Amino acid sequence: MEITVINIGNSKGIRLSKTILEKYQITDTMEIILEEDQIILKPKSKPRQGWEEAFKEMHKNGDDVLLIDDVFDDEDFEK
Repeated sequence: MEITVINIGNSKGIRLSKTILEKYQITDTMEIILEEDQIILKPKSKPRQGWEEAFKEMHKNGDDVLLIDDVFDDEDFEK
């Protein structure tokens, strides 16, 4: 794919099509990786995005119970 470098004030930039933005889930932040003979643009991921809503849904469904008890019956903290 070939794109044109455009003037943006005193800088230069590129435009990404809506199709590319949607396909790679690019919103407002990207990571730029500079390698020897190439520039890589990578969407900035938010690894915990959506967790709060997921935890609320789990709680509502009763799916937020411990699978293993915190304290075992044979543990003695007095020693």
